[in-house]
Amino acid sequence: MSQMQKQIKLAKRPIGTPVMEDFAFIDAPIGTPSNGEVLVRTIYISVDPYLRGRMQDVKSYIPPFQLNEVITSGVIGQVVDSKSELFAKGDVIIGNLGWQEYSIAKEKEIRKIDPKQAPVTANLSIIGLTGLTAYFGLLDIGQPKAGETVVVSGAAGAVGATVGQIAKIKGTRVVGIAGTDEKCRYLINELGFDAAINYKKEDVPSALEKACPNGIDIYFDNVGGSISDAVFPLLNKYARIPICGAISSYNNVNIDMGPRVQTYLIKTSALMKGFTLGDYSNRFKEGGTALAAWLNEGKLKYEETITEGFDHIIDAFLDLFKGANIGKSLVKVADIKY
Repeated sequence: MSQMQKQIKLAKRPIGTPVMEDFAFIDAPIGTPSNGEVLVRTIYISVDPYLRGRMQDVKSYIPPFQLNEVITSGVIGQVVDSKSELFAKGDVIIGNLGWQEYSIAKEKEIRKIDPKQAPVTANLSIIGLTGLTAYFGLLDIGQPKAGETVVVSGAAGAVGATVGQIAKIKGTRVVGIAGTDEKCRYLINELGFDAAINYKKEDVPSALEKACPNGIDIYFDNVGGSISDAVFPLLNKYARIPICGAISSYNNVNIDMGPRVQTYLIKTSALMKGFTLGDYSNRFKEGGTALAAWLNEGKLKYEETITEGFDHIIDAFLDLFKGANIGKSLVKVADIKY
């Protein structure tokens, strides 16, 4: 009889904010790999806001999760059995794999990472998908120039924190928007932001006006909603607005309504452009090289919120919508030496 493992499946499509009952913890056989496959033991699982969108049965840039199937996201694991010439037992890998203790992965689904090059979790954050998202969204769409003012919403999250630091490298003035005093202090004291606004305590329109006396040239939007509404009146001529996320509305049952943006964009000849990281898949090496260099030079810092234990994956995911994390949110599933 096969050894068993735990899996997490999508049991119901959430209505509004997800609840524990939308997910099912299942015991399932581990299985054995076939030719060209490896058996991977999960070490870390990434929980990300975009996963909420995949829980809806709607057309998007990535297919939705199917009911009663294992949820997937970024995973770091270790090869424990290999039927592949490309991977050996003990290799540390990264890939988009299941919320489960073990995965059988095809060669093309994973890639090897070097634990000596950087902490392995950095491959899920600062030099991984979140770092690359910040890099391309800011530099390709935002195109920051020295002396400009950059505003970042969701600034203490993994993407926002990296955006702000890259913007500082490019010589801009950076204002972050976050949800606690602790996060605001972190942005200023640790990451070098010029100003930070606690949107839960301050009047955002007046705080932005005070923090951005020369207007806003770039707005990197991670949250949407009323925070973004407060930015538009302060846009400068030819402002650029990379739209990375809209976490404020992900759990809304009704369509999110707010001020119309067209007049602001026309008056300022501003550019607003949505993007996903997949748009830059042919440039990942470029971005990864730049991020690794800045990290090694001490120009980039990163934080992680690590939750311990497979049974707490859903807790960590739901905490994203409470703003409980600073930096990248990960779940440590196994304590493995590599």
